[in-house]
Order: sequence, then C-alpha cells, then structure tokens
Amino acid sequence: MRKLTLHIRLSLGLQFILLVEAVVAFWHQQWPTGLITAAILLVTLTPIFIRRFFKIFIPPEFVLFVIIFVFASLFLGEIRDYYTRYWWWDIALHSSSGILLGIVGFLLVHVLNETEDVGLYMKPGFVAFFSFLFAVGMGAIWEIFEFSMDGLFGMNMQKPMLDDPSGLTDTMWDLIVDTIGALIISVLGYSYLKTAKNQSFLERWINAFIKNNPQLFKR
Repeated sequence: MRKLTLHIRLSLGLQFILLVEAVVAFWHQQWPTGLITAAILLVTLTPIFIRRFFKIFIPPEFVLFVIIFVFASLFLGEIRDYYTRYWWWDIALHSSSGILLGIVGFLLVHVLNETEDVGLYMKPGFVAFFSFLFAVGMGAIWEIFEFSMDGLFGMNMQKPMLDDPSGLTDTMWDLIVDTIGALIISVLGYSYLKTAKNQSFLERWINAFIKNNPQLFKR
C-alpha cells in the first residue's frame, strides 16, 4: 500500500506543478503558454477518465510512467525548451515512447486473445511481433506528423542534431531508439506469455491489469 501511495503522490505532485505553471502563465497573460500547459495537465488526467468512465483499471506504476513522459516531453521539452538545451532529451523520450507504445500494442492483442467473444487465438510470437510493429509504426507516424507540422506551419519539431541542421539525424535517431524500446517490450512480452513468472516490470504490470479488469478477460 505504501508503494501505491508513493506513485499517487508523485503523480499528483507533477500535476500540481502543471496547475501552478498554468495559473502563473495566465496571471502574467502568457496565453499560449497557459493554454498549452493546461492542455498538458488534461492529458495527464486521461488515465483517471479511462478508469472513471470505462471502468478499466490501469496500474499506478504505468499511470506514473505516462504522466512523467507527458510532463517531460510536452512541458519540459516544449515549454521549458529542453529539446534545444539538452541534445539527448529527445532520444531519451523516444526510447520511453517506444516502451509505452509497445506495452499498449501488447495489451491490445493480449486482451483479444483472452476474450471469449473472439474466436481467434494468436501465438506468443505473433503477439510480441505485433506489439513491436505497433510501437515502431506509431513512432513512424509521429515523425510524419513532425515533418508535416514543420512544412505546413513553419514549426521546429525536427530539431538540428549533431551538426545536421536538416533534422534528418534527429528523425533517424528517434526511429532507432523507438525501435529499441519496442524490441525490449516485445521480448519481455514474449517471455511473459511463455513463462508468466512475474519477473520483469512488464509482467507485474500485465498481471495487475488482468487481475483488476476481469471483465476484459472472460473466457
């Protein structure tokens, strides 16, 4: 219970920082910053909405992971300009996004596998492969989005990196670390399906998700 409380406190602490930053920005009439920060705060509340309206339990460790990722990528990265100040910031976050998307892709197929309404069973190798492709594919779509925003609206989402002003190096490193993160999750997911020994963080999260969402796993 102490561990659960720690995750909740950390999540609430980050959300409180976002709330204060939004209020301060509005107070100083910095409307774009205030609106963006408020929008980021709403994004961090998404897991709560999912649990409240769809009755789906999300492990608090995963919720904290998502909140930290959103806080680091959108608030620190965009508002505080960490992407420009620290060349490795974007790489670290894309590694995390590969892990997050890999988990989402794995759970999507795993839920279908364990649902009695679906008369199709997918082998562990396919489930792991799908989670890998899902994460890499979503990472590629995000890079297309960045390219489109830069071209259509003159934004600077594809940053200069390692003496390459074009942003190509930034894009390729993003895809590489996305792939590495996705590969890690696909390997852990495959190991879970084959052994289910509850050894890795992913296995513990999956077991908690299954245990607290029996309505999704009726077989």
